Order: sequence, then C-alpha cells, then structure tokens
Amino acid sequence: MAAVQEQVESHYRSDIVEKIRRTGGVLSVDETTVRLAKQFGFCYGVERAIDLAYAARKVFKDRRLFIVGEIIHNPEVNEQISSLGIKNLMGKNKQAEISDLQPEDVVIVPAFGTELSTLQQIKERGCQIVDTTCGDVMSVWKRVRKYASESATSIIHGKAEHEETKATSSRALGDGKGHYLVVLTLADTDYVCEYIRHGGDKQAFLEKFRGAYSPGFDPNVHLQTVGVANQTTMLRGETEEVQRRIRQAIVDRDGPELGAKNFRFFDTICGATQERQDALRELFNIKMDLLLVVGGYNSSNTSHLAEMGEEKLPTYFVLNASRLLSGDEIKHYNLHEKREVIAKDWLPRGPIVVGITAGASCPNNLIEETLLRLFELRGIPRTELEAAA
Repeated sequence: MAAVQEQVESHYRSDIVEKIRRTGGVLSVDETTVRLAKQFGFCYGVERAIDLAYAARKVFKDRRLFIVGEIIHNPEVNEQISSLGIKNLMGKNKQAEISDLQPEDVVIVPAFGTELSTLQQIKERGCQIVDTTCGDVMSVWKRVRKYASESATSIIHGKAEHEETKATSSRALGDGKGHYLVVLTLADTDYVCEYIRHGGDKQAFLEKFRGAYSPGFDPNVHLQTVGVANQTTMLRGETEEVQRRIRQAIVDRDGPELGAKNFRFFDTICGATQERQDALRELFNIKMDLLLVVGGYNSSNTSHLAEMGEEKLPTYFVLNASRLLSGDEIKHYNLHEKREVIAKDWLPRGPIVVGITAGASCPNNLIEETLLRLFELRGIPRTELEAAA
C-alpha cells in the first residue's frame, strides 16, 4: 500500500482544498466566500479500500483482477479502478461473470462488503481474495450474528437494495436459523410497531416489505424477540428514533421486564458518517446563501447530507463540477424525484457565502474542481484563487 500511495494521491488529492482546510476552511475572493465543512470527503475506510485496490494491481500485475461491484459509490473513482484493468463482477456495469473465474484470478471485495453467498461462490472458484470491507461494516455483522445466535430477529435500518445492507442481511441469517427485516423510513417503523403491539394482516405485512425480509420470515413469530442494527451510513438521529419506537412497542406488548429481554440495540453508525453530519450541522450556524453537496448520487451518506441541507437552505446535490452549467443553471440530483433536474437562477449576484461539503466517497480533486467552477462563474480565475488560498 505504501508503494502505491503516490499514485493514489496523484489521482485524488487537491492542493487548493488542503490549503483551505489549513486556514480554517474559509476562502474569500472579492464578493465570493466559500466555507468548507470541517469534515468532508474520503474517510479512512474508503481510502483503505482504494489503496488496497491499487496495491492489488501492483502486487498481482501478471494476474487477472476482478471486483465485486463498485469499490465505493463514486463514478469517477470506479472509472479509475476500471482503467487499472480491474473488471466488475456485479451490477449495471458488470464486465465478467463469477462462473468465468479461474483459481489464479484475484477478486477484490469492496468497502461495503458482499453477501455470503457471493463470497462462497468466489471461494469455490479458488481465487485469491483481497478484502477491503470497512471495519465499521464488520462491526455490524458481528452484532447481527450475535442476534441470530440468541434467536433475535435483526431489524435493520437501511436501504434493502444497498450492497452493505444486503451483506449485513446475509450475516443476520447466522447458521441459517436467523431472520431479518429491513426498514427504511419511520413510517415503515411505525407499521412494524403497530404489528408488534396488535398483530394484523400477515399477508399485507409481507407484501409491504417484499424483498426486505429473510426467507421464511413470519411477523407473527419472528417479531417476538428483536435486535436493531443499521446500515452504517444512515442518519444517527433517525436510527435512534427507529430503535426507540421499536423498543417502546416491545415494552407495550410485553411489559418492562420481559420487554427488556426481548429487545436489543447497539450503536453501529459509522464514525466518519457521523463526523460529516456533525460538521454540516456546525456549518449551519453560519449564515450562508446556498449549499453544494458533492458526490455520487447512489451514495447513502452523501444523500443524507443533501437531505440535511434541504431542511435549512437552498441545497444542490451535484455529481461534479460539470453540473454547474452556468451562473443561471445548475444540474443537480432531486432526492424526491430520484433524477437529475435543472434549477434556474441558482447563483445569487452580489456578495454571497457558499457552503460546500461532500460524502465519504468523494475525492478532494472533485471538490476542488467544483470550487474552481463556482469561482469561475463568479468571474474569478484559478490563478487568483490559488494566490488567495
């Protein structure tokens, strides 16, 4: 990993961003001020995953390399990984099949981890595995395996279709007797709580959560004893509310003493995710005209930063600098419509303060390019910006 550090940094670092960070996260030129959140961009787990992928290419230079899906949720980074000759085995950008793997091949497991069934198939092919799974994710796996060993159903707060939640769900099965249910929203949680308290239409329940529970899951049986876990990139406050509501439902049904035995919870929110959310909350204490959130649209932790921003001020979730079309138009991701849209008159004239943050899967070079484009639209060239930074 040390041998590839320079190569990785040449692709992803930013001198301008680092300089701004060292001077308190503020850059002002003429009438334009940018404030960076104190914590943003790559976290340790993402850096480690990328370093390991680059190192694998260097160490196994004469062997075929594959990866189970995306290394992280950022298209530019994934394109860079692909340019190293590492072929994708999963998802919409799939380039090869697991059945094509040979014993001499090397397979990289991404930062989110992967499902046990997928891992088993790769092991059966006899491949060398380079596992970049984040330690925070593995902590959740340890927790849900414990739930399974105690015959407690794992209620996982997360996105059922997300790679990390799929990987966690597979561990929640334990030795095959465990069960899980995935809830995304507080409305989902309330539906489950109502069923815990009063029972209900089993078929309607199973239909509502189709694709989000374990094989053989029966709400009449498997909601007796539960443990809450989560996708590590969810909003901490929301996960805490999920566990609070479910705990109360269990206590309402069983009483305090038995309820305490039938409910388990362990805080498994990723530290880096929480740091970025806390840093954005701190940024909200400063009067800003708008917020730019930079990162991949399928990044869970980045989308939560955009959600937080929307509650406070005009917020634009952009993939990269190319989405800042002009001073009048910006192409950004609408979280509610789940697609890119164009907003008009987004950049005010006169003195402005713009906040910028980014999710844990966004490299500094993309933040720099966005920042440069913003100042360019305000008539400030890169040379002037570099001198000010």
